[in-house]
Amino acid sequence: MSRGLLAISPLAVFLLVYLVSSLVAGDFYKVPVSAAFLVAGVYGVAVARGPLTERLTAFSRGAGHPNVLLMIWIFLLAGAFAQTARSIGAVDATVSMMLAVVPPRWLLAGLFVTACFISMAMGTSVGTIVALVPIGSGIAAQCGIPLPYMAAVVVGGSFFGDNLSFISDTTIASTRVAGCEMRDKFRANLRIVLPAFVAVTVIYLVRGGQVVETPLPAGAPWYCALPYLLIIVLALCGLNVTMVLAAGIAAVALIGFLTGRLDWTGWLGAVGSGISGMSDLIIVTLLAGGLLELIRAGGGLELITESLSRGVRGKRGAEAAIAGIVSLANLCTANNTVAIITTGSIAHDISERFGVSPKKTASLLDTFSCLVQGLIPYGAQLLMASGLAAISPAAIIPHLYYPFLMGLCAILSIIFDRK
Repeated sequence: MSRGLLAISPLAVFLLVYLVSSLVAGDFYKVPVSAAFLVAGVYGVAVARGPLTERLTAFSRGAGHPNVLLMIWIFLLAGAFAQTARSIGAVDATVSMMLAVVPPRWLLAGLFVTACFISMAMGTSVGTIVALVPIGSGIAAQCGIPLPYMAAVVVGGSFFGDNLSFISDTTIASTRVAGCEMRDKFRANLRIVLPAFVAVTVIYLVRGGQVVETPLPAGAPWYCALPYLLIIVLALCGLNVTMVLAAGIAAVALIGFLTGRLDWTGWLGAVGSGISGMSDLIIVTLLAGGLLELIRAGGGLELITESLSRGVRGKRGAEAAIAGIVSLANLCTANNTVAIITTGSIAHDISERFGVSPKKTASLLDTFSCLVQGLIPYGAQLLMASGLAAISPAAIIPHLYYPFLMGLCAILSIIFDRK
């Protein structure tokens, strides 16, 4: 086995262990993602070349990467905010307000469109998920909607904005490596994803007709909803997600202390409980970061890019190669921005050789990286959503209408590209 294939094999081991074990058990809830990553991580360290200390150092370097640690910070803050907000009744109060204002038949479409526009304003899908999944979970419990389905509504909408926002990391990275203006990429990208957005909105409008009318819960006083309203407003202002969450935690503490719904020890207990609830996500993030660094250090990404860029024929073949390279790179990095930066120079060379416009190149890089990022159970978005909703990441994937339709529209844009 070549060095590159050997480097990629740990990812195949993870997918086999996770998927095959889940299928044999007949339940994705019974197979923890962390256990599958531990098996793949041990295998990856065992088959990597070099002294054992160097292999362990490479794994630790990946687990301690700044991007990984930043994600862990977000997990910690999100867990603390979600639990403290729940302890003062913020979720119940917010759900009561929404059910009082929005007819049940509009809830699914309304939450999806809200997620789309908040993610466009924030430029991040993770921040949108943090803000809306707890609210969606409360609505799901009140209206009898399956929890994975409601979580998927928010996750799908979060990728719409992450893919199109002018301040998104993926937009900035893709336009820089492709050498085009953001507005040109936005127009090209919008033509691809707009049909998917319209189709998914219609689906949710139709499905929303099946949402049953339910009596409003007694809930908590209206002012308990202020922390959630605050983080949505701050998100729309474009504030960094860590600052948004910190402000939300402070708002919960202030309201809880002033109203007597929370005391100091109760607040600390809720913070600790929220952090403990994110422990599995943190372990998965560390294991995934280490495993993916072994793949990168072993030449796995180089093998993927070289294999897909070799033998390209024609413009459609070039566009397909760009889509395939960034998709597989994202599969191996679990970070769409890193995948774009890693494969950007190769995609740029292919586009110049075969006449693919820079705006189409940037659009393909961004769209397909977001597509894969939204469908992998070890990506930050699904991990965050599953942690906040207390469900398995795999349970959300079958209901992700928008990423699937976005990918279909992107593939059709390659097949029917006549220019």
